[in-house]
Amino acid sequence: MDYQTLTLDIADAVAVLTLNRPDKMNSLTTQMRAEIAHAMRDAATRARVIVMTGAGRAFCTGQDLGDGGDATQLDLERTLRDEYTPMLEAIYDCPVPTIAAVNGPAAGAGANLALACDVVIATESAYFLQAFTRIGLLPDAGGTWFLPRQMGLAKAMGAALFADKISAKQADAWGMIWEAVPDAEFDAHWRIRASQLAKGPTQAYAAVKQAIRGSFESTLPDQLSTEARLQGQCGKSRDFQEGVVAFMEKRAPSFEGR
Repeated sequence: MDYQTLTLDIADAVAVLTLNRPDKMNSLTTQMRAEIAHAMRDAATRARVIVMTGAGRAFCTGQDLGDGGDATQLDLERTLRDEYTPMLEAIYDCPVPTIAAVNGPAAGAGANLALACDVVIATESAYFLQAFTRIGLLPDAGGTWFLPRQMGLAKAMGAALFADKISAKQADAWGMIWEAVPDAEFDAHWRIRASQLAKGPTQAYAAVKQAIRGSFESTLPDQLSTEARLQGQCGKSRDFQEGVVAFMEKRAPSFEGR
């Protein structure tokens, strides 16, 4: 696919999806949402980890209110159902690990686009903003689902109601993201993290995602059963065999990602 609103580069099993509307702070349009969904699904078949980041000074500032004319006439329910849902599902259901490398402001749906990824690494100068109530809306793009799970009910409610900026350092301290990194180290750092996952046991990573996410709806006995089932599957993989042999031989494992 010839992408117009993003770039997709794949090398050494790492796919880097860069939102590429820097003049609009990478705000989301109908075309961009469709391209993100397509690129995520495509990259998942050709890479072992996918990184989403933004071109220019922003990660993503949410919905482009100028896309399609008068924003007050936008059919929000249809847009969320038909455009946002496929995009978010492509990210959340991705079979390989996903990293949001938040290089600048992540606001509105842009903040929740980042939170849909498995891991969020942000530069210290970045911030997250649930801006929705500032224009008379509630958090969407999965915000009401991601926020309480990643930062707790009290913080999620405050973030949604007050629509205050949350600095990357604060997001890190609250457990909203994985880590905030000094600006000068950011680019090299997320690339190292991505390379680490790209060389890892992909099947085990998929099992980790499934088990941890499912734990919110499970009892302890159910979760123990899930762990046993998934561990049994991982135990039959060549990566497990390689991991054990490498451990015994006191060397780094060479995982196939199968």
